[in-house]
Amino acid sequence: MNLNPFNRIEDGTRRTAAQAVTVVVLMGGLAWASVPFYDWFCRVTGFGGVTGVAEAGSDEILDQTVTVRFDASVERDMPWRFKPAQREMEVRIGETALAFYEATNTSDVPVAGSASYNVAPYDAGGFFEKIDCFCFEMQVLQPGQTVQMPVSFFVAPALVADREGQYVHTITLGYTFHEAPLPDEEQQAALDAGLITATAPVVGTQN
Repeated sequence: MNLNPFNRIEDGTRRTAAQAVTVVVLMGGLAWASVPFYDWFCRVTGFGGVTGVAEAGSDEILDQTVTVRFDASVERDMPWRFKPAQREMEVRIGETALAFYEATNTSDVPVAGSASYNVAPYDAGGFFEKIDCFCFEMQVLQPGQTVQMPVSFFVAPALVADREGQYVHTITLGYTFHEAPLPDEEQQAALDAGLITATAPVVGTQN
């Protein structure tokens, strides 16, 4: 029989450490798995104002209309100007609409950006369907370049029958651009053009 109290303390410490490691690994695994699940859940339900994606327009167009407002922002220190080309538009529910956002790279080097988005109120998220959008792909703007970026969408007719959605008369579509790593081919093109140097920090890239 092991009566040494120090051995018992040492064994207890090892068990506690092992349990702590197991908990950390388990929580890390759950956190990793929850990201794609949460993203899928938001896209399916519109939770948190996340919009849906449709391959084509609606087969049904109602006489009822809804006002869609547009908002734009960029993350702090990103050298872009970003704004909606129109502040709002009135569309019939089920009707395919086309809106534009404008972005300008105010720096002297290429900058890449990815857009996150949501709609408000959150109840409208599951009924706001995008057919095509600049936010589906990374955008790269050359120094001083200004581009018009389209988004086509419709508000699903099911909105008017939804318990909460039927009271929604105005929807705000918002985008925020975040600086992204510059793709290798864009970085090489900038190097070849002398816009950047191999040793200089490159806007839009990350180590």
